[in-house]
Formats: sequence, C-alpha cells, structure tokens
Amino acid sequence: MKSAKSFPLLSVVLCSVLLIAGCGGGNNGAGPSAEPSKEPAATETAAASASPEAASTAAGSTVKPVSFTYYSNYDWDTTEEWGKDSTTKWIADTLKVKMTPVQSSGAAETKFSTMIASGSLPDVIMMDRGANVERLRQPGLLVPLDDYLDRYPNLKKNAGEATLNMLRSEDGKLYQFPNWYTSSPNGNGGWIINRKIYKELGSPKLETYDDLYAYLKLVKEKHPDVVPLEVGAKGRGLETMYGGFAENKPYLPKANPVGNTLQSIFEDQVFIENMQYASKLFREKLITQDMFTQTGDQISEKLKTGRVAVYVDGDVVNPGRGADTALRTTDPDAGYDIIWPIHKAGLDATKITPNNYNSLGWNVLVITKNAKDPEAIFSYLDWVTSEEGQRILNFGRQGLYWDEYDADGVPILNEAGLNTPQGDKDKERIGRFNWVGNTTFIDQTKAKMDAQLPADKQNWTTLAQQKVTWKTSKNFTEFVNLDPLPDSEEGTIATAVNDIYQEAFAKTLYAKSDDEVLSLLNKANEDAKKAGYEKLLKYQTEKWQDNLSKMK
Repeated sequence: MKSAKSFPLLSVVLCSVLLIAGCGGGNNGAGPSAEPSKEPAATETAAASASPEAASTAAGSTVKPVSFTYYSNYDWDTTEEWGKDSTTKWIADTLKVKMTPVQSSGAAETKFSTMIASGSLPDVIMMDRGANVERLRQPGLLVPLDDYLDRYPNLKKNAGEATLNMLRSEDGKLYQFPNWYTSSPNGNGGWIINRKIYKELGSPKLETYDDLYAYLKLVKEKHPDVVPLEVGAKGRGLETMYGGFAENKPYLPKANPVGNTLQSIFEDQVFIENMQYASKLFREKLITQDMFTQTGDQISEKLKTGRVAVYVDGDVVNPGRGADTALRTTDPDAGYDIIWPIHKAGLDATKITPNNYNSLGWNVLVITKNAKDPEAIFSYLDWVTSEEGQRILNFGRQGLYWDEYDADGVPILNEAGLNTPQGDKDKERIGRFNWVGNTTFIDQTKAKMDAQLPADKQNWTTLAQQKVTWKTSKNFTEFVNLDPLPDSEEGTIATAVNDIYQEAFAKTLYAKSDDEVLSLLNKANEDAKKAGYEKLLKYQTEKWQDNLSKMK
C-alpha cells in the first residue's frame, strides 16, 4: 500500500498507485475464523440508467484541455507513459489531456531537493502529506486550490468540508488534493496462508499466537524448503503483528497513545511483547532470515511458487491475488486464503485491528506555480475524482468491460467483462492513473461488480477485503500530520529517533532472549531521550490534540 520510508503506517508503504486501487471499503461487522472465509452471496444489480450514447456525450464535459508534467515523489514508483494503455489513450483522445512523467529513478528525496533548489519543479507532484508539502508551501511554490472548489465541485462534494479542513495549511488555504480519501473503513493488511500446505498439515486451529508458533514449527519440520512465516521487506509485517497483541490498537510509528498524550514507543508493553515474540520466531528460523535484504520481487516470487506457508504484511490482498492466480494455474488445489487476524490468547478476536485508515486517505497531489494553467489541471483532477472519472479510471473506458451502469453508478459488466480472465484484465493496467481516488465509491462499486461474476471468477482481492481486512481496520484520522518539518528542531530530533529505532529494531530480532530484547529497547529509550525524544513527543501530542479539536 504507504509505500519507502521508515516503517510507515500500513499499507501505504507497500503499494504502487495501481495496487492502492485495491484498498478501502465498507464495514459490516465480522467474527473471527481460523478457516478461509466463505464467499459472499451475489447481490442483485440495479436497473441500468445510462445508455452508452448518453454517457459518452457527457463524458468529461467539465475538463479543460491541458498538458502537464507529473512527478511521483517515491523511490519505488515509476510513472508509466501516458496513452500506452486504453484508459489514458481515451483520455488523451477524448478529453485532450496529456501528461509527461518525471521519474524519481529510485532517489526521490534527492530528486525532490534538486528540483526545489534549481527551480525546476514539475506541474503536479504526488507526495505524502506533511513536511515536504510545507517545504513547497512556505516559500510560495504551490497554487492554492480554494478558488476552484465551487467551480469544479466534485472534490468538495465527495471529500466533504471536514476532510478538506484537515488538509488546510496554517494560512487557512487548501493546497492539497487528497488521494484515496474515504468515509468508510479500508485496509489491505493481515494474514494469508498457503492453502495446500495448511490442508496437508491437518488444518490446525490458527487463531492465537500460540497456535501460530506451533504451526510454524510444524511447517519447518514437514516442509524444510518453505518459509514458515514471511514478514515482508524490512520486516514491515511486524507492524501488522503488533495489532494482534492488544484490542483496537493498530501500530502508530514511534509513539504510543496513552490517555491524552503520546509516549515512548520503547516503553509500550504491546510493542515490547511484539518484538519479543518476533525475536523468538526469528532465532528459531521460523521467520524469513533475509527480511532486511530481500526485495519485493523476491517476496512475490516466493509467494507465486508456493514457498511461503504464512504471510503477514501491511498489504497481503494484492500480492495474495497474484500468488493465488499463479499457483491455481498449474494446480487447482493450490493457492492462498485470507484468515482472521491472529492475536494474543484471551483477547476479543472481533476487536483486533491490524489495519488503520483515515478520512484524508493515503497521500496528496499538489499543483506548483510552474504550471501554466493550474485551473485546467484542477478541472481534470476534479473530474477524475467524480463518479464518472472514478468509473472510467478504475474499471476501464466505456465499451471495454462495461457498456452501461445502474442507478448507483455501478458498471454492468458486458460479455468481455464477464468472460475475460483476471490475468488478461490486469494487462490493461486499469487503475494505474487514478491519482485522486474516492475510496468509498470505488470499494462499494467494485464489490457490487464482483458480485455479478460467477464465484470462480470473482476477484480474490475484493473478496479478501470484504471478508476480513476492511472489517479489521480502525479510524486513525486523529493521528495524521504529526511529523515536524525536517529542518526544524523537532524534525532533527525525529531523524535521530528514527535512526535509533531502526537500529534497535534490527538488534532485537537477533537477540538471544526476551531479556536481551528488553535490555536493547531500554537502551534505545535512553538514547532517544538524550536525543530530545520527549520534546518531539510533546510536539506530536499538541498536533494530535489539535486534530481532535478540528474533528469535533
């Protein structure tokens, strides 16, 4: 998901923009299950309300033709060429909108700093909220969006005033266009299991961390060539594991909410217990031993060849789908299933929330003052976030996999939509250019579209989200925008604390006992305090309380 920085919140670290199109959703309540969840019943489709002719006539009528440059400020993200896929070709031909990509080439922070220093900023930048946005706003390099909100009303209508107010800068103006904003729970993190291995080993109970430990030992004994527990690149799956050691407590990077204050993560008993458990698994070789060096491609290859028994991470539903499809191609009994989050014995399984979400979404787009026609760019982005734009950007142009849509705006699948294999649909790269996603609309729509398909053709990711990940996510809007500016005193402290955290995180995994883990975390806590950690926590607490006041 989020996606790339040090232990960011959940899914955001993990995914490219295409994969993030799999995030988000609704929450209908849930119960725990150690078995793979059953598929939901299909729902009836509402009557069609738009003909192809009527829809195409009105398509993008508010968009002003424009050409602009675009930069995604992430090491891992490479922006594809505009017009090479059917969706952006349609946009270029029909709406007369063209984009020229500027690449980070794997060095986003360096590229970003160089562009600022040289005055060569692109027209549009996708980036995280917070410090880097302020680096552009404070010297007056960004275009305020307020004058466009009523003229092009989709963002204001869909995101709502409360969300937009949370995005306003200290001068009261709005510079940030949110991506994947939401009014409903979403998330991609959790646990998936290798279906074939699980059945071969007797389908044992897999609900608590005690159950998991016993199962991983059994996997190691019976399948020595398989990774018992895969935890993702840089061990980021341990953040997801954290959510299973307490009720209603997703991981918050380097801070622990206690009452009305943020306190040291190194003193957090949930964090300590999580790291002690992870260290135990690591030293017994039940966790992948190359977590700090492996790449995303290497993890994907292990999953797709069935060499992982259990996988925990901030995004398991997107890699899980690809792996499930790959394995079932050669063996219909193989694949992966999502399970209810594993948790500490004695906790209420229905209150385990390894995922978090916030109404502001994942990240933002900003328009720089280098843009020749910022209003035209906004008109396009506002159309993208509209119902029509989201339908086309996420489900393909009209006439490809759908011809009409129902009263709720849900595309009605045509013959190609019903019969084209998912692997072939994926080649269309649909969703890759949805930069300003409306999560609630998309998640509700894709669930209804999926229900139009036979069970064996339904989207694995959508089903996993509906069954588990959306139902195990907690609203974390109150914790957005806590990071200080990098060149401020608190920003300097944050950098030092992050370095201390990263070192302690790695060392604890190699610890030889629980006592050594505790000793290492105590030492890290002392070092962090010497670096000014308490001042940073005070700053972040004030930001947190300010958020809470805005949300009232």
